[in-house]
Amino acid sequence: MTNKDIMTKGQEFVMNTYGRFPIAPVKGRGSYVWDANGKQYLDFISGIAVCGLGHCHPELVKVLKDQVDTLWHVSNLYWIKPQVEAAEKLVQISGLGKAFFCNSGAEANEAAIKLARKYFYRRQESHKNHIIVFKESFHGRTLATVTATGQSKYQEGFAPLPEGFVYAEYNNLDSVKKMVTKNTCAIMLEPVQGEGGIHPADMDFLRGLRELCNKEELLLIFDEVQCGMGRTGKFFAFQSYGIKPDIVTMAKSLGGGIPIGAMLASIEVAGGFAPGDHASTFGGNPLATAAACKVIDLISDPDFLKQVEESGRYLQECLSQITDERIVGIRGRGLMVGMEFNIDVKELIGLCMEQGLLLLNAGPRVLRFVPPLNISKNEINQGVAILKEALREL
Repeated sequence: MTNKDIMTKGQEFVMNTYGRFPIAPVKGRGSYVWDANGKQYLDFISGIAVCGLGHCHPELVKVLKDQVDTLWHVSNLYWIKPQVEAAEKLVQISGLGKAFFCNSGAEANEAAIKLARKYFYRRQESHKNHIIVFKESFHGRTLATVTATGQSKYQEGFAPLPEGFVYAEYNNLDSVKKMVTKNTCAIMLEPVQGEGGIHPADMDFLRGLRELCNKEELLLIFDEVQCGMGRTGKFFAFQSYGIKPDIVTMAKSLGGGIPIGAMLASIEVAGGFAPGDHASTFGGNPLATAAACKVIDLISDPDFLKQVEESGRYLQECLSQITDERIVGIRGRGLMVGMEFNIDVKELIGLCMEQGLLLLNAGPRVLRFVPPLNISKNEINQGVAILKEALREL
């Protein structure tokens, strides 16, 4: 089947929930994918920061094949060996207490919202059920997480939305302080906003939030679904700020492309959940957590993380050397970079794709760069060269 054949059948049978590009990738290796017509692309999207080790990493492939030959799935009514192993690894790296596994970032954030409320309920403070979130944030597509998302375009048409969320200004501590009431239970945010345009949090802002939560007895929740798992050059983005949240969520790169999400919490906060309070049929199954164990081992290696930091600096240096009056600025951390323009970038993304480079936007005027974490300098050079040529054509 060609790209056109797949697209035609897709339009007939697949629900129209995505504005899809007119190609169908069918094979991947490292930082490259090939479409159904055999055309090669350099992938600077990596499944929207999902394939952190690139496509079909040989060590991950081996783990998955071995696990498929052993055990795919059992219920969480039983102890699952690779799940326990993955939990131990994440707890040791994060310094938090316990892990809960699910299937996606939205589910991980949903679990965090439920845990925050249940924690105070068990403390006989059920009135504390409001959560401060932030404008331009993105936390998922469930009714609760889309409400927590501070972008009205994702909420339109889904009213009535759940109550209990208020929206502060990102990187504005005074804005947050004004919203704290006796009903506030938590503050939830991305250390680096992704869908909102690749905005890293200021050091003083995050440290100020930690102090505020300590003072007011609130929980600090970090959504690291996109910015975690080595993406910023640290295993967890919060490790760059010298503070620790009470709850952190992750997904995307955690399975290297295999669907998995997780929520970590301190031992005290994790005690808010008791058997029956929350669950996930497929969460933490043997296949997904076997993949996660290997991904964690590879990404947490200090040399690997150092290379991510170096590659991120190199990418930003290369991008900063592009002279074009339509570029407003470049920002990000590690290999999570945004290039802002004073024009809509949709056409530019299309031109790059025609020339063999896959890019994505983060809002209408921001190009998002989230390539595999093990991308090489030569591949960065290749991608930047294609971007320059596309800008000349635009």
